[in-house]
Amino acid sequence: MEKLSSEQSETSDRVLEFDLSAELRHGIAVSNLAYALSKELGLPHEQCYDLAIAGMLHDIGKLKLRSYINGQESNPMVIEELKYVRMHSTLGYEELKDQGYSDFVLESILYHHENYDGSGYPSNLAGKEIPIGARILRVCDVFCALSQERSYRKAFDKHTVMELMIDEIKNFDLEVFLAFQRVVHASQAGK
Repeated sequence: MEKLSSEQSETSDRVLEFDLSAELRHGIAVSNLAYALSKELGLPHEQCYDLAIAGMLHDIGKLKLRSYINGQESNPMVIEELKYVRMHSTLGYEELKDQGYSDFVLESILYHHENYDGSGYPSNLAGKEIPIGARILRVCDVFCALSQERSYRKAFDKHTVMELMIDEIKNFDLEVFLAFQRVVHASQAGK
């Protein structure tokens, strides 16, 4: 019991933790929102379907980092985690590239952390250089991450999430973001 308490203490001090069930819930939420947003933007049906797949798989690269994130490596450093977690989109792309997924799905996954102003990763792409699928996933991923509870914080309510996203509007394609707002407001009106 003492060993468990010690491990829990070490883990609770960590910035990041990997919880497979939480990652699956997040993937489903991103998938559903990406599908609805791509439909709102008028993308062809095949691309809407592909974005649903990409939304489900966008963080699959984190599986490669799981033992490091959860502190199962010897003496992991919390600061170092951020560097490695930034590799997850590239690791996901590498894992999936020979498994029959379309280039649209693969590029959406690879670039889903690119910011519209060029400050994202892995390639510091900006504006329309970022594939449309990645621009859609970027908005959906941020919204779902902020809307869901994390080990280090409670979920934010929808109103707060929208305010936080507006404060960081430079990260998003404005056309995509406006369509995203229509989707979110329509889903709230339907509830």
